[in-house]
Amino acid sequence: MEQKTIKTFLNRFLIAVFIAFVIIQIFHPEKNENNAITKDNIETMYPVPDSVHMILKKACYDCHSDYTNYPWYNRIQPVAWWLNDHIKKGKRHVNFSEFGKNPIEKQAKKLKKCADEIEEGGMPLDNYLWIHKDAILSNQEKDMLINWCNTLSKQIAEKK
Repeated sequence: MEQKTIKTFLNRFLIAVFIAFVIIQIFHPEKNENNAITKDNIETMYPVPDSVHMILKKACYDCHSDYTNYPWYNRIQPVAWWLNDHIKKGKRHVNFSEFGKNPIEKQAKKLKKCADEIEEGGMPLDNYLWIHKDAILSNQEKDMLINWCNTLSKQIAEKK
């Protein structure tokens, strides 16, 4: 009798989980997609060589701009919520789409911090690279991005 009760409980629990899973598929966060390049975009404000632009696009912009390229699994909840949270946190650190909204001192500091994170291996994040293999940066790409960030950071700091 006790085994039948456990089996009934497990069946009901699995059905409830399945129903909850189906229901949460209705609720999706707003997507982080914008095709317009604004006056506050780092590429509008400062020189960004094509080679650096390509690196930013493939390894940074999904989380650090308004131009997220969503993977297919973003249509599945709760993954979309997790990705949305990840993007919001990334944009709080640096948002290249709204870079010019920061005071000059903060712009310089953010670029220096970007260079430091790349140099220390903190960016791109490992969990991002598991799925986005094209975002794995070669040493040459890392050096190029670090040098650009540091150079631009110094140029911006001199503007004060």
